[in-house]
Amino acid sequence: MNIGHLRHLVATAIMIVATAASTPAHAADPLPSWNDGPTKQAIVAFVEKVTKEGLPGFVPVAERIATFDNDGTLWCEHPVVQLVFAIDRLKVLVDKQPQLREKPAVAAALTGNMAYFEKEGEHAIAEIVFLTHTGMTVGDFHELAAKFFKTAKHPKYGVLLKEATYLPMRELLAYLRDNGFKTYICSGGGIEFMRAVSQEIYGIPPEQVIGSAGVLDFQDKDGKAVLLKTPKLLTYNDKQGKPAGIELHIGRVPIFAAGNVRTGGDIAMLGYSQSSKHPSLQLLVNHDDGDREFAYAEKDGASLKAAKEHGWAVVNIKDDWKEIFSFKR
Repeated sequence: MNIGHLRHLVATAIMIVATAASTPAHAADPLPSWNDGPTKQAIVAFVEKVTKEGLPGFVPVAERIATFDNDGTLWCEHPVVQLVFAIDRLKVLVDKQPQLREKPAVAAALTGNMAYFEKEGEHAIAEIVFLTHTGMTVGDFHELAAKFFKTAKHPKYGVLLKEATYLPMRELLAYLRDNGFKTYICSGGGIEFMRAVSQEIYGIPPEQVIGSAGVLDFQDKDGKAVLLKTPKLLTYNDKQGKPAGIELHIGRVPIFAAGNVRTGGDIAMLGYSQSSKHPSLQLLVNHDDGDREFAYAEKDGASLKAAKEHGWAVVNIKDDWKEIFSFKR
């Protein structure tokens, strides 16, 4: 082999390496569980628009905030996971305090009357949650929640409840983070309950979880500082409470927000996201696939009406998701 030929081979190798290094990290499909279509295209186009420096739609990294509802948006909400956890605790509690059975929410929970909670909404679930957790230290609650997630299984799928998360949405979380976004959970669920598992299943640290919260009571127990959970509601992070929670916890308007159809609980958050001075994108997950998951809708169709009125992207599970879960059914 002569020197000239060797130099040519070396130059070619360097060119190949340089080309590979300069190829964007998301050149491969970042959302493989999504079907190609308008919704997926809108997501990719939006991310490219806000991350290309020098172009009109560019958004600085510090302002790339994305907020996601949890129940029905990131994980399956049939059954409502925190309600399952609370009912387990409730059974122990009513043995000691039988008079609690007289409360409508307690009676519904113990008899499996989920229609009651569908009708009354997140507030009824919160009543059960606060009732069963009052008096516990935050540390004890974290341990109890962590233990629950290690064994509790989904009644339909037979997998752990924490595994019944939506694969396309986990891909979306990763895609956004790969492009400089900071991802938050903003849910009506209990903040401490979600924090117990958010890092493990979503890669979202506890400080980036916004949820409903009760008043905590600081006490000194045997020389040790503890926080006790009380029955008093501090913040109810649902519907109009979500924008307020975002401001209190983040202090920035998200440019990306995702919620789902069920109670109209995410309309305010998606609308708030649209008020950003930057380009923004709103996603509304529509549960229309009763074969692969659960099909349900709002009686008044409020969320879908809002999506149509404001131009939000609707994720129709039946059409937009190739796969719903990572486990094989």
